[in-house]
Amino acid sequence: MKVSAESVPEPPRPGMFSNAVVRGDRFWTSGMHAGGPEGPVGGDDPYLQAQETFRRVVELVRACGAEPEDVTVLRVYLTDVADKAAVGRARSEVFSGEMPCSTLVGVAALVEPGLKVEVEAEGIIAHRVAAGPGRS
Repeated sequence: MKVSAESVPEPPRPGMFSNAVVRGDRFWTSGMHAGGPEGPVGGDDPYLQAQETFRRVVELVRACGAEPEDVTVLRVYLTDVADKAAVGRARSEVFSGEMPCSTLVGVAALVEPGLKVEVEAEGIIAHRVAAGPGRS
């Protein structure tokens, strides 16, 4: 099922891709970034861009019926790996305790000029999973 959140911009053309999808008890988000009609939210600051990016990710996760603690995997794309501390600081404002698995990838560019960070998330919707042996 395609999922959207009112406060997260939709893809530029209908039918291009989904911002988020739920299948059974699993969810996935497309790569979110801080892009806006007047340039990146947060300007050239990787921390501010990351805050907006994680805000969008969380909005989509919640639209899927999950919470940030249900995220099991994050994939983070940075145009400058030296920004990892700033992005990590923004991530720690959203995720705590048992952290999701994470991959950080340095890339030459993102979809719009000036973007510094993009994040994909996936996870399991906890309330749809019955607690069984070995699960906490």
